[in-house]
Amino acid sequence: MAKKEDEDLDLGAENGGGSKKKLIIIIAGVVLLLMVGGGAAFFLLGGDEEGAEGADTEEVVEEVLPAIYHPLDPVFVVNLPPGGKARMLQLGVQVMARDPAVVEFIKGNDPMLRHNLLSLFGSQQDAALRDSKGKEKLQSEVLATINKIITEQKGPGEIEAVFFTSFVMQ
Repeated sequence: MAKKEDEDLDLGAENGGGSKKKLIIIIAGVVLLLMVGGGAAFFLLGGDEEGAEGADTEEVVEEVLPAIYHPLDPVFVVNLPPGGKARMLQLGVQVMARDPAVVEFIKGNDPMLRHNLLSLFGSQQDAALRDSKGKEKLQSEVLATINKIITEQKGPGEIEAVFFTSFVMQ
């Protein structure tokens, strides 16, 4: 019987050792699963925050009204100051705004705008307008002139951009 008890004890010891190994493997597996799950949750939740920020940005973009282009017709034709090679400047101008009220304001104040722009164009030296920097400077001056008039007349907003649709010096 003593022999039988030793065998039972030995079997228990082997089973206990196997149980400990199984327990260690199970704990390691659970820890590994928790780490993988935590990492996945971190990446998924981090992606949602970025997606939420992107959605906010998209909402702001959606609130911006579409661009409205308005041509200042007819084209501007002015004599340039003497002394240069070119004597005449012909310009096609379009303005861009996002508010229809600004476009209506420009239409209603066209004579005042044309008068000020004709004065601006007529004072330009042809040498300055031959390169792109001179044209860009004139473009920014036109933008400033129009926005100044809109502000002085208590208009509804501002124009965002000015585009030269034709530019001829002769």
